[in-house]
Amino acid sequence: MIEIYDKKGFTVLCHIDAETLSGADLSSAELPEANLVACNLNRATLVGANLARADLRLAHLEHADLTGADLSWADLSDAHLRGAKLKGANLLGTRITKHALAELDLDGVFIAAAQVVP
Repeated sequence: MIEIYDKKGFTVLCHIDAETLSGADLSSAELPEANLVACNLNRATLVGANLARADLRLAHLEHADLTGADLSWADLSDAHLRGAKLKGANLLGTRITKHALAELDLDGVFIAAAQVVP
């Protein structure tokens, strides 16, 4: 059983009956302000998930499906995003590392006011 907490560490946002988040199906999950620092979400399905203001620094999201996900104002600094699907995702105000941005197909992604960091 995995529990995902908010950034303050007090509120459980989600219980997942799994041993790992890698490959997990978190479609439509409500994870606003989640603490997912350095989490392994490789190949996870996060279609339509609410990750607004989530802390995803150093997270592993290789080949994750984030189609239609809300990542507005999330922190993706130093996240590993190679092969991630973001079509229809909202990256408004998202903090993202320059090298990660270069690896992404941003076709159909709303990325206004993103904060690109070195």
